[in-house]
Amino acid sequence: MLSLKGEHIYLRGLEPEDLDFLYKLENDPEIWEISGTTSPYSKHVLKLYLDNVHKDIYEVKQLRLCICNLKGTVLGLIDLFDFDPKNLRVGMGIIVSSKGDRNKGIGAEAIDILSKYTFSVLGMRQIYANVLEDNAPSIHLFSKLGFEKVGIKRDWIYSGGTFKNEILFQKIYS
Repeated sequence: MLSLKGEHIYLRGLEPEDLDFLYKLENDPEIWEISGTTSPYSKHVLKLYLDNVHKDIYEVKQLRLCICNLKGTVLGLIDLFDFDPKNLRVGMGIIVSSKGDRNKGIGAEAIDILSKYTFSVLGMRQIYANVLEDNAPSIHLFSKLGFEKVGIKRDWIYSGGTFKNEILFQKIYS
């Protein structure tokens, strides 16, 4: 099976001891815009979520993995969502939690590792990503990794009293 380890990072499943990290990340209003969150999560709700993350992607249609440096420190999360085995497609999202860890290749390596896993192990034909049009670092990241801009969802996200466009990126396995 394909390893989920790269040169500088590895991806692993969520563990019960990730509760505090998850609590801090999910309750950060700065990322609510991209995560679709509208209110804080309690530790109790997140603990219940962690109690069920062992379920198979074919059952729950999603997979959330921790991005860790080689020392084991959790740097962020990467997700597969809207898993559609009939049409062989899945969505991907990523967050590197600390601004100091961004733009250092962590996200690129995580996306590359998970993309290879998605195509070779899960047998998907395509991965898509939704990126707000004002998120220049993510636009650059997905473009650099071979994701093609295939459309714009106009006025898709309402945030801060205004509507924002969302770009649809797609990578098709050939």
